[in-house]
Amino acid sequence: INFKFDNTRNVLHKLGLLSGNKLLKAAEILFCNSNSLEIQTAVFAGINKITFLDIKKIEGNIFELLKESEKYISERINWRVQFGRLEREEIPEVPLKAVREALVNSLCHRDYANPKGNEIAIFKDRIEIYNPGDFPEGYTPEDFIKGKERSILRNPLIAETIYKSKDIEKWGSGLKRIYDECKAVRVPVEFEVLKSGFLVVFRRKPEWAAKKGEGVNEGVNEGVNSIIEYIRQNPGKRAPYIAQALNVPLKTLERWLKKSKFEGKIRYKGSAKTGGYYIKGSKIK
Repeated sequence: INFKFDNTRNVLHKLGLLSGNKLLKAAEILFCNSNSLEIQTAVFAGINKITFLDIKKIEGNIFELLKESEKYISERINWRVQFGRLEREEIPEVPLKAVREALVNSLCHRDYANPKGNEIAIFKDRIEIYNPGDFPEGYTPEDFIKGKERSILRNPLIAETIYKSKDIEKWGSGLKRIYDECKAVRVPVEFEVLKSGFLVVFRRKPEWAAKKGEGVNEGVNEGVNSIIEYIRQNPGKRAPYIAQALNVPLKTLERWLKKSKFEGKIRYKGSAKTGGYYIKGSKIK
């Protein structure tokens, strides 16, 4: 590789990701979008893999995979609205810190010699995050959660680089952090050692999806309804304009829009700069 800037070479050299002028496999995984790394994601209608509602393959470097997979999960789980003194807070049914840690672990500790990709499966009752690769021989997940065992790194160069990017903490077991985050909000989490890999299972809260009118998903549902009504009366508007008109944060509005599109209620027509949102099935003038 011909490096355009000397500081790029120096950074990669300090990270141990260069062999002469050649990038190591770890560098390809970390920084190159053209690689064999992928995450297969899906949302299923029930508690098994018979009927899926959504399926998507995420590709790119490890940082892109981490960002997009976390986004995929956060947009497809239930959220509860909690009202404080000055503003309202949206709370996910599973802690996103634990989800992110599980995603990082799945990418740091997978077997990159195995052609099988990572997987995210969202069921009605649970969320599964899978990675190929054997669990450390002679150990169990409990050794790292409740014992004093230190993390065993399958891919130290990848883990060290992600640590330096501030995406993970270096000390302590990621499994323990996942367990502690879930325990704090009473979300059951399971760690399963499979013959083909490792699985983290977050149990979803059925009452969040079942109960209505008690603050459970109430804000999100109201938001979706307000979006539908606004777009019906003002077709063709873009997200920033809608957010300002409804007086909600753009990030919150984008989550409502994603839910509305996922449910087939609205569609986006036109380019990113000049297009806008319309009611599904409506005529565009």
